[in-house]
Amino acid sequence: MSTADVLDRLFATIESRRGADPTTSWTAKLFHQGRQAIAQKVGEEAVEVNIAALVQGPAELTSESADLIYHLLVLWADAGVAPSDVWAELAKREGLSGIEEKRARGEL
Repeated sequence: MSTADVLDRLFATIESRRGADPTTSWTAKLFHQGRQAIAQKVGEEAVEVNIAALVQGPAELTSESADLIYHLLVLWADAGVAPSDVWAELAKREGLSGIEEKRARGEL
């Protein structure tokens, strides 16, 4: 089972929760709250990943990373971005050094 398969299945589950009852589904509740709330949650989870990486152990980092990826997938779904869009973007960057990639985007 590939990582992409797990993420694609999770994304499909997230999409299936759109329009569900927000009192019974966390994902539906996030969709109901809107993109700003979803984006805020992604930010909170990113901070928790950083804290886990710096002052906690691998188990906490693993758990917080899973939370971050889940919330990022919810954000993608809300914004109309499919995982395949992100995989295609990553594939375009494959083989480029980070410096070359940033230079191509005008960031250096």
